Amino acid sequence: MLMSTDRILVSHVGSLPRSAILSELLIRQETGEAIDAAELARQVEIATAHVIDKQADAGVDVGNDGEQSRVGFQTYVPRCLSGFGGESTRPPARDQLDFPSYARQAAVRFPHSARVSNLPAALSDIRYVNSAPIDEDVARLKRMGTRFSECFVTAPSPGIVATTMLNQHYATHEAYLTALAKALSNEYRAIHNAGMILQIDAPDLAMERNRFFAHLDEAEFVKQLELHIAAINLGIEGIPRERVRLHVCWGNNDGPHVHDIAMAAILPELYRAHVGALSIEFANPRHQHEYDALRGN
Repeated sequence: MLMSTDRILVSHVGSLPRSAILSELLIRQETGEAIDAAELARQVEIATAHVIDKQADAGVDVGNDGEQSRVGFQTYVPRCLSGFGGESTRPPARDQLDFPSYARQAAVRFPHSARVSNLPAALSDIRYVNSAPIDEDVARLKRMGTRFSECFVTAPSPGIVATTMLNQHYATHEAYLTALAKALSNEYRAIHNAGMILQIDAPDLAMERNRFFAHLDEAEFVKQLELHIAAINLGIEGIPRERVRLHVCWGNNDGPHVHDIAMAAILPELYRAHVGALSIEFANPRHQHEYDALRGN
């Protein structure tokens, strides 16, 4: 992992805006519509070149492809893993319940969200069956990302898949997490073997306190984090920790966030992850002060 004692190196979280044309193609693909695969590939190539140039021009040292080939950072998983089908009905976030006007406003601002938010569910054993998407992504970034000092590629944590693509097959949440960790380990190794920094995207470690785990109190939620961190460690087993960074967030929505869990409550569990770096959001009013929690841990 690239380090510096001379200046602060610049990186970012991962996802960057897609063009309107590419967004529409990705959404149609995600919802099972027939699309022109060649045109999609062409648009991904154009968009990736664009976001790489924009990053490099802005001075980004450790960059990526902006996830241009994915409609969402974790929603692509059923293209690679078998066992999914039907539909998951996720519980609403507590902010949506407490502030219905905010929920209505968000629905107007993001009209496509309903088409991709109710994702498939786990209906049978989860198995890794298709490496083509990740192979294409890393090959494209290796070819096009030469202006970066180092490249990273994102992959979802077992926990964020488990809390957005709900379990309708395994006996327990823990068993589902374990199956996902073993399957997703193929994605993790492919990124590492390509020479890229692996970024595990794990908003479940904070954001799902207000949705999937909204019925739990804080102590019970932290106990669930033990399972989610253990699943991450299982998935990245064998990859040197200095080649892995862990991204944690409370959701990128500009909503109230009044129920967000404090970083100090989850930080001890984050430190249990076998990773070399943490990527944690502070650029919002609810959490911008919480860097101070790092002083005492």
